[in-house]
Amino acid sequence: MNRLVGAVAATLVVALALAACGGGSTATIGVAPDRPRSGPQGAVGQFAVRCDWSHSSFDDPIVHPGHGGRSHRHDFFGNVTTDADSTYDELRAGDTTCTQRLDTATYWAPSLLGADGRPVQPVGATAYYRTGALVDPQPLEAYPPGLMMVAGDAAATAAQPTSVIAWACGAGGRREPVPPTCGSTVGLRLLVTFADCWDGRRIDSSDHRSHVAYSHAGACPTEHPTAIPQLQFAIDYPPIDPDGLSLASGPLETAHADFWNAWDQRKLETEVEVCLRRQQVCSLG
Repeated sequence: MNRLVGAVAATLVVALALAACGGGSTATIGVAPDRPRSGPQGAVGQFAVRCDWSHSSFDDPIVHPGHGGRSHRHDFFGNVTTDADSTYDELRAGDTTCTQRLDTATYWAPSLLGADGRPVQPVGATAYYRTGALVDPQPLEAYPPGLMMVAGDAAATAAQPTSVIAWACGAGGRREPVPPTCGSTVGLRLLVTFADCWDGRRIDSSDHRSHVAYSHAGACPTEHPTAIPQLQFAIDYPPIDPDGLSLASGPLETAHADFWNAWDQRKLETEVEVCLRRQQVCSLG
């Protein structure tokens, strides 16, 4: 009888996870998170870091390393030295706009463009680090030094899953596939959710995605067995009319973001231990 009860409970957990994805037939292991989550809502263990906008440029040190000016325009947050020629050691030695001074990682996303084609100045960004949905936090490992990741698809021609790319009004929990109308007092927010499973070997791959994957129903895919923090990067913009908005990468469907781990490694490992494995909600800085 106990085995039967356990099997039913396990089936219910998987069914709930699939339902959160919009149904079992649409869930694709490793491609997207099981469920959309926004900011601190729904996260058991979490630490968050607020970072100001640093600079904008036509550089992308992950996709176009060593080729300054080859990329579409990006807005950079965190490490202030980031450019097309950046190296891990240079980033580690650089300063940061983040409130947690030991977060010298670098984060970037395509610039948001207004209806007139001019860039919209970001207000700032928040990096939320937490465990993936239903993932056991105990075996979770910190990102290895120098890990690079891209989340979202710059070549997308249709709306991406809101569990990966979503728009919201401020810190509200409601997610939309396109920018909503937030009024004249609430800013617009773009949320990009990164993979939370790693192959345990590579810090990058040719497509900047194949070395990582998303967990499903609390488990990592066989090819990516190592659970790592799930980063959700939230970029805040001022109140703006959503009509006519686009991105430097193209239509709004092409939203994406990049992350290069240049944290002080000891500090990162401490936060994973204290906040994520112990299931505490922490705000750093």
